[in-house]
Amino acid sequence: MTRPAQAGRPPARGPATRSTRPARDFLIDLRTWPRDRGGRWELALEPSAPQDWGGGLIRLPAGGPIRLELVLEAVGQGIWLTGRAAFELVGQCARCLDPINRPAQAELQDLFLRSTRAPDGPDDDSALIQDDVIDLEPLVRDAIVIDLPLAPLCYDDCAGLCASCGANLNREPAHRHGPAADRRWAALADWVPSQSETTG
Repeated sequence: MTRPAQAGRPPARGPATRSTRPARDFLIDLRTWPRDRGGRWELALEPSAPQDWGGGLIRLPAGGPIRLELVLEAVGQGIWLTGRAAFELVGQCARCLDPINRPAQAELQDLFLRSTRAPDGPDDDSALIQDDVIDLEPLVRDAIVIDLPLAPLCYDDCAGLCASCGANLNREPAHRHGPAADRRWAALADWVPSQSETTG
């Protein structure tokens, strides 16, 4: 999302205020900060994922901590929020099927509008400030899930599995098979000649 344009020059930034909150939820209560135009607040939050985010071969597991570094700025329409989410992903490599457990990050930005109306329904994607409270969960969830790969890899150059026997080629890089037998002769593989055929 592009940062909203301001009429004339950008609002002057007031003194920054930094706060660290307990890892309880995704809510920011704006009543604890002044809302003068141009005000700027830096926040560090650490909520937990309320459920599995993602699916298939990669996800952020339920209860996984999410470290949020946020900057809130008061603008004419509401609150402009930017920041970063850091978290741990778990899953399975799409090539070799080994488990994946690695750190990841997602960029956050959105304009939260002041409004007295309630969301129109579950499909209403408006970022609204309700009762002077910002709910970050939809923003954080969407930013994390939209960047999850469909085919995650343990390493970019993962060698995968042997197509013949399933051996992990990362662990056995010298793994090889002999020349493949012609399938047309497969029926003769177990043939044992009779005594009359061997004596002529």
